[in-house]
Amino acid sequence: MSKNYFGNKILQKLGFILLPTLITVLCRTLKVNEKNSESFYELFSRGENFVLAFWHGMMIVPWYYFRNKNISALISKSRDGDILSNLLDKWNYKVVRGSSNNGGKEAFNQMIELAASKNSLAITVDGPKGPINKMKAGAVVISQRTNTPLFLIGVSYKKYFELNSWDKFRIPKPFSEVNLVFSDRINFEKSDGKEVIDIKITDTENMLNELQKKAEIF
Repeated sequence: MSKNYFGNKILQKLGFILLPTLITVLCRTLKVNEKNSESFYELFSRGENFVLAFWHGMMIVPWYYFRNKNISALISKSRDGDILSNLLDKWNYKVVRGSSNNGGKEAFNQMIELAASKNSLAITVDGPKGPINKMKAGAVVISQRTNTPLFLIGVSYKKYFELNSWDKFRIPKPFSEVNLVFSDRINFEKSDGKEVIDIKITDTENMLNELQKKAEIF
């Protein structure tokens, strides 16, 4: 094998190791504004568990903001998922790996068990491959089956870089202002059937997109 091959492998490994530190340093420079967070913190102060949901393309700051809070995170079994899993390990999340096309059923059942055992969860609800800002069923179904409150979070950065990816992934610029807009507490009935849940998934998707629009107002 060529020297370039080994050189590239070393650079990839170095980047994998350094990335959590670089992102942590970046996030420490940001000014975060919370909006409508009272309901969430009232529940959090009582030690109750919850499900957090936000869009994949805006996930850097929510993951950072809720670090060290004993939350479980659902991450895909992809190369990008490996990078994110390494970062979230450093931020003291319990990482569950799986997605719709790779280990999804096992990961979903594990998240159900965690929520039923009063663990809190965080999910990027249009990940790992989109479509962008289209909510998948997981967060709502887990919340409904385990009677765990759901909170949606709209996220926006005043200054950012945007990647040419399916989710238009945004990276905040250093010292940017950030808005986090929380929904009120959302509860579902355990008796709701599939048709009702399908409607509520659509309603919840619309709600999160509205929160996203509110977050973009600085």
